[in-house]
Amino acid sequence: MAGKVIAITGANGGLGRALAQFFAGGGDEVVLLGRKFDKVQEVAAAIGERATPVACDVGVPSSVRAAFETIAAKFPKIDVLINNAAIFQPFTIEEATDDQIMSAVLANLAGPILCARSAIPMLNRGGHIINISSESIALPFPHLGVYQATKAGVENFAHHLHLELEDKGIRVTVVRAGQMMGPGMSLEMEPAAAQRFGMEAMRRGMNLQARGITQYQSTLNIFRTLIDLPEDVHVGTVTFQSRAGVLPPMPPR
Repeated sequence: MAGKVIAITGANGGLGRALAQFFAGGGDEVVLLGRKFDKVQEVAAAIGERATPVACDVGVPSSVRAAFETIAAKFPKIDVLINNAAIFQPFTIEEATDDQIMSAVLANLAGPILCARSAIPMLNRGGHIINISSESIALPFPHLGVYQATKAGVENFAHHLHLELEDKGIRVTVVRAGQMMGPGMSLEMEPAAAQRFGMEAMRRGMNLQARGITQYQSTLNIFRTLIDLPEDVHVGTVTFQSRAGVLPPMPPR
C-alpha cells in the first residue's frame, strides 16, 4: 500500500510532532504546519526526507491559504488533514485579556474551519479530516471556559462537515482526547495561577493529582487505525482518556 500524504497542524511539538514522527516512520509523507517556521523546520529536519515544513498561523485566513498553496505545489492531492493546533491557556473570563480570548477562538475554532476549507479541494475520495477535541468539554475543569467552548464548537462543526462531505467520500472524525504528556509538551502558567487553578478544581470535586495522564506515544495507533479504516466504515467520534493510577510508559529515547 502506498504511503499517505498527511497534513498536521501544530506539528512543531506535543501530539502533532509525535504524530508526524510516527507516520513518517511508517512510510507516509507528512506536512508539518506551524506558526513558527523555524520550529517546524527543526522537527522536519529531525524526521528526514518524508517531512515537509510549512509556515501557517491557522487563525489567519491569508496564512492558511498561503500554506495550502505551498502544500499543493508539492502535493496536489493529500489524504489526511489532522486539525491539531490549539491554544491551551487557563484564565477566568472576568480577568481575560482581549488577546487571550481572541487568540484562543481563532486558533482553536476558526483554525480547523479555515484549514478544512482549504484542504477539501485537495482531498482524494476516501480522504479524512480528523479534528482533535478535549475531554475537558464534558468535565468541570475551571478557568477553561473559552477553551472548552471552542472545542465543543469544533465537535459541532465536525458533525455538520461530515454531512456536507459524505457524498464526496471524505470522512470527518473527532478525537476527544484525555490528558497527555511527552516531549514537546509545554504549559506555561504562573505559580499563582496554577495554584488558583488547582484549588478551584478541588472545590469542584476534581483531584488533579489523582487523575491519570497518558504519553503521546501511547495514543498513536488510534490515529493509525482511523486513517486506515476500510472505505465502508466511518467513525464519527473517538474518545479516550488516561487511566487513573497507571504509570504511563516512558517514550523511546
